[in-house]
Amino acid sequence: MALKFRGVDFIDFDSLLSEDEILVRDTTRKFVEDNVIPGIEQWNRDGVFPRELVRPMGDLGFYGASLKGYGCAEMSNVEYGLVMQELERGDSGLRSFVSVQSALVMYPIYAFGSDEQKDRWLPAMAKGEKLGCFGLTEPDAGSNPGAMRTRARKDGNEYVLNGEKMWITSGSIADVAVIWAKVDDEDGKVRGFLVETDRPGFKAVDVHGKWSLRASVTSSLSLQDVRIPAANILPKSDGLKSALMCLNQARYGIAWGGVGAAMAVYDCALQYSQFRKQFRDQPIASHQMVQEKLVWMINEISKAQLLVLHVGRLKDKSKAAHYHISMAKRNNVAMALECARMARDILGANGIADEYPVFRHMANLESVKTYEGTNDVHTLIIGQQITGIDAF
Repeated sequence: MALKFRGVDFIDFDSLLSEDEILVRDTTRKFVEDNVIPGIEQWNRDGVFPRELVRPMGDLGFYGASLKGYGCAEMSNVEYGLVMQELERGDSGLRSFVSVQSALVMYPIYAFGSDEQKDRWLPAMAKGEKLGCFGLTEPDAGSNPGAMRTRARKDGNEYVLNGEKMWITSGSIADVAVIWAKVDDEDGKVRGFLVETDRPGFKAVDVHGKWSLRASVTSSLSLQDVRIPAANILPKSDGLKSALMCLNQARYGIAWGGVGAAMAVYDCALQYSQFRKQFRDQPIASHQMVQEKLVWMINEISKAQLLVLHVGRLKDKSKAAHYHISMAKRNNVAMALECARMARDILGANGIADEYPVFRHMANLESVKTYEGTNDVHTLIIGQQITGIDAF
């Protein structure tokens, strides 16, 4: 049974948004309703990414939306966040694709790239004509990216890259990969490199058998003596902190996305509870234990909205610190996952069927809770900030 999303706003959240912010949110919402919701359950079943949506999302300015120039939409950070919210309300995999294209590929080119690199890649990526992926995580270096083994060696006017990357969104459909590697000639300093994916020695293999993010492309990358021009290094990349700056951009979008996923499962559970009848021919929404679950969900969604909006306002003033973003990501994704579990409980057996979106969101959020910094990693980031003690 298809349940149409009715919107979620218990605290008059829209009164805190500008007309432009509401317009961006509503435009994205309509795109999701018209183009994502009708097909997402089948794409998820089949384990396919909807390539047909790539160019339309570019036409709407979703890629690199908060960057300035190069054909980008030049949205505020709050507007960009609302785009992420609505995309993840559709599906975490779709939001992941846009997050990677924007925060993990276009952003590092914008922030650390040369003028030539920006001119070559950013306008085409903003339109969705060129796609990118971000190669940081490795089979043996996840939460500790500093343990990466991928190396870059200078050889005349070229760099030679060797290494393996894992859990890479869009890896096999990307035209360019932002690869982070330790440079032999710089005492192992981590630098970013633009690697065209058609270069000899570069190989991307998709990960199959996923129970989560099934409508997203996830790949492993292998680089075996991949030669790139020396001009392909991101000249302003300066150690692992540059890669972490990219993650910060993505984590911010994820914090908004968590709100969107939570809205989807809450609204589904609320509607279901109002027509599903048990005991004395009464809707289950009339039962105290069901109401308690629904109240917990809307209470936490409302708090999460206020948290991420405040972080977005800080970000628009260049005042958002990495630990602010960690708190938003940690809180909002954990909240969304718990909402999904409660919604599944309210739907009973129907909660495991893809006639409803609840279990898909729940499975997706298991990945979202892990990537871009696990829940535990963000706990330690916040703990370090409040105590002054590094507990990693």
